[in-house]
Amino acid sequence: MKNVTVSLDDETYRRARLRAAEMDTSLSALVREFLNKVGAQETEFERLAREQRELFEQFDRDGIGVDAGARLPREELYDRDRARRDAAEASRD
Repeated sequence: MKNVTVSLDDETYRRARLRAAEMDTSLSALVREFLNKVGAQETEFERLAREQRELFEQFDRDGIGVDAGARLPREELYDRDRARRDAAEASRD
């Protein structure tokens, strides 16, 4: 276990000690609990990665997306009218 030194102004230290006493615990225990909670929280990067995974999983479930292995004929690939219809249908959903 590592030790951490924290500097506080006198008033903050006094109030924290009083609050810890009200909670029938020590100031060290309060700081330890706070740091454990902070350390257990998801980082911004982890949150974004999780949301991306969930979105891709939803796309897979709903059949949304592009099959990179699919080969489209040139006419179908450049069919702008079809692309507009598909986009309009998707925006209605």
